Amino acid sequence: MSVKLAWQSIDTVLFDMDGTLLDLHFDNYFWRQHLPLRYAAQNQMSLVFASAYLTPLFAKHSGSLQWYCLDFWREQLGLDVVALKQEVQHLIAVRDGVLDFLRQLRLAGKRIVLVTNAHQDSLDLKMQCTGLAPYFDQILTSHQFGLAKEQAGFWQALRDEIGFDPMRTVLFDDSLPVLRSARQYGLAHVRGILQPDSQAAPQQTDEFVVVEQFVELMPII
Repeated sequence: MSVKLAWQSIDTVLFDMDGTLLDLHFDNYFWRQHLPLRYAAQNQMSLVFASAYLTPLFAKHSGSLQWYCLDFWREQLGLDVVALKQEVQHLIAVRDGVLDFLRQLRLAGKRIVLVTNAHQDSLDLKMQCTGLAPYFDQILTSHQFGLAKEQAGFWQALRDEIGFDPMRTVLFDDSLPVLRSARQYGLAHVRGILQPDSQAAPQQTDEFVVVEQFVELMPII
């Protein structure tokens, strides 16, 4: 399947945030390095012991709404997770080509919607750091629906909220479970991201067409 899209057949463009519009390096660094370091320091333990405790705890909740909830992790870990994110907010970065792509979609008259699993506090921090908010017609977080994007029922809840034709909608998301969920629901156009984290290896998948650079997809005005 070609990465190209028949833009004349698409009205609504749904974007994920982390790993799609923003470099996933910030999030990977935060959860794998920065937070474990702070947890170890607070609890006067080695990083090895901290990671041995945190890694299975993270895995237990992965894919659930709790995994994305900063309030949940504050209660679980006794850490001000928002403040910890602010300590490394300089790593928050928009992926190459994103701004030009969003501008071109606006000129083409498409409805542009940000749909993220991020907690509202994380979403607010990233919009503050990137200035991306004005590019979207709507910004929604899965916490508003009580369902993560991976979970059954999310896409119908989103459709009930904003109204979209699944046959005339495209979703860009770096998460394979999210893409599977959207495809199962009936979204006609779903695209993954080749390299969500600029500091990590590309994703290996034959399941979905993946985007290397958004410039590949620019609609012709």
